[in-house]
Amino acid sequence: MAVTAGAEKYEANWESLRQYECPQWFQDAKFGIYAHWGVYSASKAPGNTDWYGRNMYYAGHPNHQFHLNTYGDLDAFGYKDLVPLFTAEKFNVDEWADLYVESGAQFAGPVGEHADGFSMWDSRVNPWNAVAMGPKRDIVAEMEKAVRKRGLKFVVSMHHSWLWGWFPTWQEGTDCADPANASFYGPKIPAGARGTKGPRGRKTAYPMPSPEFERVWLEKVKEVVSGYSPDLLWFDNRMQILSEGVRAEMAAFYYNHAAARQQEAVLTFKRPDMPLGTGTIDLERARMPDIYPDPWLTDTSVSRSSWSWTSDLECYSTDRLIDDLVDIVSKNGCLLLNIAPHPNGTIPQEQQDRLRGMGKWLRLNGEAIYKSRPWIIYGEGPSKTATGHLADKHFDGFGDQDIRFTTRDGQLYAIALGWPESGVLPIYSLGLASYNAPVTDLQLIGHKGKLKWKQTQDALEIQLPETRPCENAFVFRVMR
Repeated sequence: MAVTAGAEKYEANWESLRQYECPQWFQDAKFGIYAHWGVYSASKAPGNTDWYGRNMYYAGHPNHQFHLNTYGDLDAFGYKDLVPLFTAEKFNVDEWADLYVESGAQFAGPVGEHADGFSMWDSRVNPWNAVAMGPKRDIVAEMEKAVRKRGLKFVVSMHHSWLWGWFPTWQEGTDCADPANASFYGPKIPAGARGTKGPRGRKTAYPMPSPEFERVWLEKVKEVVSGYSPDLLWFDNRMQILSEGVRAEMAAFYYNHAAARQQEAVLTFKRPDMPLGTGTIDLERARMPDIYPDPWLTDTSVSRSSWSWTSDLECYSTDRLIDDLVDIVSKNGCLLLNIAPHPNGTIPQEQQDRLRGMGKWLRLNGEAIYKSRPWIIYGEGPSKTATGHLADKHFDGFGDQDIRFTTRDGQLYAIALGWPESGVLPIYSLGLASYNAPVTDLQLIGHKGKLKWKQTQDALEIQLPETRPCENAFVFRVMR
């Protein structure tokens, strides 16, 4: 992807941007981590808090009542007043990065700016940033250095398209309506800019973002790209409210910056924010129903209920997270797992345990995940993942009849997402009536000794050993 000095490979139009090719490092990496951690974390509210800055202003929402009870009236203590509470006094970037390595992640980084408009880097265009106030540290810079020092690829996520209409600047009786606070909350605009779901579920806003909003939006991206050169630049949805020219200029700037550095860059987006072929598709708390021909990404969280820390956060089990990773990889995808650090900068023990559990599993079974590619089919079993935005929130997980397949260097792996109580694991996709090739040998990773198995007309029937080789998904090498 190298270019000569002064030349630019990409122009700011969709046709030119379709030169994008997803790099091999991303296709091989499979697993990454990022963290929703910012001013919203400091609210200390129960429930979902990454939308706290928006929901605290709306009567009837639990965040609203919590704020009134905890901090007082919205005209005297607004979202901006939480910034001094976000001090990150125990944040140790090396501890975070070491944990990411231990988890088996291959790319990692911070949320650069969430919907609240608070930049986690030393921004020139935005005075509301983590160097000027709050932690008074350049979180993006510290994470970039620590992540790359450990040989991981660096990711920054950007959610700031949501800032248009995020705060109710039209709502009298709140600090949002005070023109003195416009540098953070934005100018006074009609309530319609908050956005609704329009025809076919599309996210709308009226009026659409102003030229000044688009200018600042773009400049923030350019600051992150020029200052930190992320290997993966991730965007939340709602970019579609920006003009096509601004979106195309952003992508061209990022790709040309990477090309000049001979860097293989990944830009992820949610549909329909950019055309197919101009970047890599990302699905939020969702996944493809089958093998997708191009590499893709799922972003999901360690918790079903919130992206950021809450006082009552409940985490998914390690088993669920590993099963999700396996399912996503079997369909040609990668997983970007979000964690929810405490506002003081520590990662709660429960979340550390989940990450270490994933790392332990990957150290044993990683050959079936890293650098793998899909097989002819992704798997078999009765559990079908729902499709559509946020569909995984309503999925209860896999059972002991669910099996997923991956391949690497010609080796086929069958990954059982459960351990049948009967002691026999049938793989119907490898029965002689379904698969026209003999299985010559079979190995269970982590198990010492021979397995008893037979390939019948109906299935490859495996007699499971008495002792499980690990605590979660079980990986079989299938020799053909």
